[in-house]
Amino acid sequence: MRLTPTERDRLLLFGAAELARARKARGLRLNVPEATALIADTVCEAARDGARLAEAIERARAVLGPDDVLPGVADVVTEVHVEAVFDDGSRLAVVSDPIGAGEGAGLGGEAPGALLPGPAHAEPAPVATIAVHNTATVPVSVTSHFHFFEANPRLDFDRVAAYGMRLAVPAGSSVRFGPGESAEVGLLPIGGERIAIGFAGLVDGPLDAPGAREEALRRAAACGYLGIPETTEQEAER
Repeated sequence: MRLTPTERDRLLLFGAAELARARKARGLRLNVPEATALIADTVCEAARDGARLAEAIERARAVLGPDDVLPGVADVVTEVHVEAVFDDGSRLAVVSDPIGAGEGAGLGGEAPGALLPGPAHAEPAPVATIAVHNTATVPVSVTSHFHFFEANPRLDFDRVAAYGMRLAVPAGSSVRFGPGESAEVGLLPIGGERIAIGFAGLVDGPLDAPGAREEALRRAAACGYLGIPETTEQEAER
C-alpha cells in the first residue's frame, strides 16, 4: 500500500494514541508523548466525524484531566498543535490548556522529575502595530515565527507593512483570530539571515533580495490574498 508522508504521519499518530487509550483503560496515568498523541488524535477523529474546528478543539480539551496524566505532565503539555482535515479543508488546530492545571505531587508543590520553566525572557518591543480582520468563517491561528505577510489569505491587513515581519509574541506561542474578529497585533522583523523558506511559498528565499518583496506582492495578489495594494492587484491581472 502506497501512502503519502501525511498519511504515514497520521497512522503514526493514531498508533501512539491507541497505545495511550489502552494504557489509560488499564488505569495507567499517561506521560507527555501519550497525552499529546491522544489529544491530537481526538482532534483528527472529530474532524473525520464532520465536526467543525471549534467543536474538535473542545472535544480534545475534554479527553484528559489532571488525574489521567503523570505528575508534571499537565504543566508541560500546555498547548497541542495538529493539522487536521475538516470538511472545508485542512486546518491547524491549536488546543490550549488541553489538560488543565495539574497539582504537583512532590516537595514544594512540584512533581518529581517535572520540567521547570527557566527565567522568562521578554520579547523586544514591537516595531510596528497593524490591524487584522479575519474575514473567514473559521478561526485562524498564526504562530510566533510565521512570516506574517504570508498568513492566511482571508486575513485582511496591510501586507506591505507585514513583509519580513513576525508576531511580537514569545517563541512557540500563537495568536488566534476568531471568525469575523478584528484585533491589533505587534510585529518584529524576522532575524537571523532573513530567509523565508516554505510558509505559503510567496517568497522562498532571502527576504531582502532585490525585487523579492515586489515579486511576493505580485504572487499574493495573483492568489487572492487580502490586503494587497490595488496597483499590485492590477499588475497581477495583466
